[in-house]
Amino acid sequence: MAFKKMSFAVFILTCALLESSLLAGLEKERRKVVHVLEDETGAVIVQTAPGKVVTHRGGSITLPCRFHHEPENTDPDRIRIKWTKVTDTLQFQDVFVALGKQQRVFGPYRGRVFLEQAGPGDASVIIQNVTLEDYGRYECEVTDDMEDDTGFVNLDLEGVVFPYYPREGRYKLNYHQAEDACKQQDAILASHSQLHKAWLEGLDWCNAGWLEDGSVQYPVSHPRAQCGRKETPGVRNYGYRHKEDEHYDAFCFTSKLNGKVYFLKRFKKVNYAEAVKACVRDGSIVAKVGQLYAAWKFQLLDRCEAGWLEDGSIRYPIVNPRSRCGGSEPGVRHLGFPDKKFQLYGVYCFLKNEDKKDTDPRKTTETLTTGKSKNSMSINSTGTI
Repeated sequence: MAFKKMSFAVFILTCALLESSLLAGLEKERRKVVHVLEDETGAVIVQTAPGKVVTHRGGSITLPCRFHHEPENTDPDRIRIKWTKVTDTLQFQDVFVALGKQQRVFGPYRGRVFLEQAGPGDASVIIQNVTLEDYGRYECEVTDDMEDDTGFVNLDLEGVVFPYYPREGRYKLNYHQAEDACKQQDAILASHSQLHKAWLEGLDWCNAGWLEDGSVQYPVSHPRAQCGRKETPGVRNYGYRHKEDEHYDAFCFTSKLNGKVYFLKRFKKVNYAEAVKACVRDGSIVAKVGQLYAAWKFQLLDRCEAGWLEDGSIRYPIVNPRSRCGGSEPGVRHLGFPDKKFQLYGVYCFLKNEDKKDTDPRKTTETLTTGKSKNSMSINSTGTI
């Protein structure tokens, strides 16, 4: 009996040793892989910006990505670093690739993207002069021969979401027309997360609009019967709609301006054509809708005077609400699209800053974390779905 107990103990010990040996072998195999470090959110680790990095249009930003390799004496010329932007499900846009000292930047990123080169294991890139189109999700891929690993970084922008419909009226835009309409107003179609954030800050709009992912949604901060459910505030979602055949409004997103918007002081009001000439004589152009929203958000432009904008609409920005200026909430008031020839108003002009270039990207780089917006926005609509 004692012999049997001893044999069983030896068997258990042997199994434990074999399991330990197997785990050690697996660990040894695992150590051959190039690792991109990731935190709990799935974003590439950086000391000050887990999850996402935030900047604004015209700024510079570091997309952080670090890796390590075992053994440490791996030839750096054999390591390839590749950055791509996730444009849709399983669709990517090339941004940057480096193999040793050889580097290549693609498309609209040329002249704006550089390796940070902050020491061994740093695959971070710097994007200068950030554009609205840079917003989104990026993939960092590090490869050594046949082994590779990836991590993701979300690039967010400080900005403002605004609803938009053209002179033709409500629900006249298919997806592609909505996309073009936002671009014409110095903006892009907003994402769901941007619209949700705007709703949290008070955006209230009772008409459905396209978002960049092809879905149709609208935010309701003050529930009423004509805006879906009477009891519950929230972002109403129609789901993904047919991009060519269905027509809605648009929700656009814009960020800080490379310039300023101002109300042109004149002794008399003007029609649209005279407004265009007046801005040109003043060395500027008539402001776009997105530019007026950006000026309201970031310049804190507050003017209780209605004026022409580039699309032929009449609007004015209110930061500090007062009863004679359209209600109790801050926002950009919209008075519609009057007759361009016979109706007389003031005009909002846009003056662009002179471009300033910095040859050293590290001097202008900033890694930012999300900050609370200065302004909340509430825009009331009398329209219905």
